[in-house]
Amino acid sequence: MDYENLIVEIKDRIARVTVNRPKVLNALNEKTVREIHAAFSSLRGDAGVGVVILTGAGEKAFVAGADINELARMTPLQGETSSKLGQAALREIETLGKPVIAAINGFALGGGCELALACHIRFASENAKLGLPEVGLGIIPGYGGTQRLPRIVGIGVALELITTARMIDAQEALRIGLVNRVLPPPDLLPHCEKVAGEILSRGVLAVRYAMDAAIRGMETDLTQGLDRESGHFGLLAATADMREGLSAFLEKRKPTFTGA
Repeated sequence: MDYENLIVEIKDRIARVTVNRPKVLNALNEKTVREIHAAFSSLRGDAGVGVVILTGAGEKAFVAGADINELARMTPLQGETSSKLGQAALREIETLGKPVIAAINGFALGGGCELALACHIRFASENAKLGLPEVGLGIIPGYGGTQRLPRIVGIGVALELITTARMIDAQEALRIGLVNRVLPPPDLLPHCEKVAGEILSRGVLAVRYAMDAAIRGMETDLTQGLDRESGHFGLLAATADMREGLSAFLEKRKPTFTGA
């Protein structure tokens, strides 16, 4: 597909999705949100893609937030509709079944921070700034920030960030567990690609099922989560990939996984 506000590139089973509105710091307007949803929906069904890297165009911003001009014109009904549209797009990312790595290359504020939260792994450049400033505008995070941030950093830290609207730097984001690692700007995308390559060398089905067990398990209680894990463990026991992985280990060689 051709996108107006995204660049989608695929190479060696790694898709790179770039939000491409650098003149407005990659702010999320309705069209961009719809394109993100469509792009990830397409990548879900693409057997030639195993990992996705999501980033922003330019050197200043991952995504600096939502389009304030659009927000300012919203009626209550339009506001709820906009929130649900954003939530659906980010849920498409979260439940993709393939790891999505956020390469946070600058400002990740408001909807941009929420976009990063929906990704499975987050790496940040040293110049990154993150935050949910919505209450300072008289609104609240509407793309899942009130739900995902507490699950990632804990309720106390999350509520401090949400209620103060405070922006934090990359090192503080690392300290509270909001990002996995902080890197010099030139090293950010190469590191993301290295990690993507490591993931691609593992069992395709095992990665998918492990992600599903972890993500869905966080949305249920421990008993239900354990049931899901054991069910997936049993399903994988019937796969050729499991037999290949165990045989390769015993034979002291690298496995060749086929996703079967």
